[in-house]
Amino acid sequence: MSDAKRTELPAETPGFLLWRVSNAWQRALRGALQPYGITHAQFAVLATLHWVGGEAAAKQHEIAGLAGMDPMTTSQVARSLERRDLVRRHPHPDDGRAFSLALTQKGRRTVSRALPAVQEVESSFFGPVVRHQRALVSALTVLAAT
Repeated sequence: MSDAKRTELPAETPGFLLWRVSNAWQRALRGALQPYGITHAQFAVLATLHWVGGEAAAKQHEIAGLAGMDPMTTSQVARSLERRDLVRRHPHPDDGRAFSLALTQKGRRTVSRALPAVQEVESSFFGPVVRHQRALVSALTVLAAT
């Protein structure tokens, strides 16, 4: 191992720092979403449905794409949300292989109540780097596209 590699501390590497930031972000969101009884993945599906119109049905794979989630994970989350009466999930009328998702009244209430809590966590969490937000978002966008 070279001297340069030996002197670099894990805390000085982008991957290690990203892992720590990701863990802190997940912890903060878990705390914010706990009172609403939903996980971060469930919130992502509910919020994406809310964003695309809520009551209108959207194809499950489109929600997965918009939320940046794996289609299989989205399917599992959607089934869980359906069991809790937060979404309606049914076969798409024009595509026999696809499912449509729509928020129920309970789902609309849940996402409407949770959204301000998530926005508060985001504001608080990223507050220390708000001056660099545009650059941070640009850098994360590049990384997310890989």
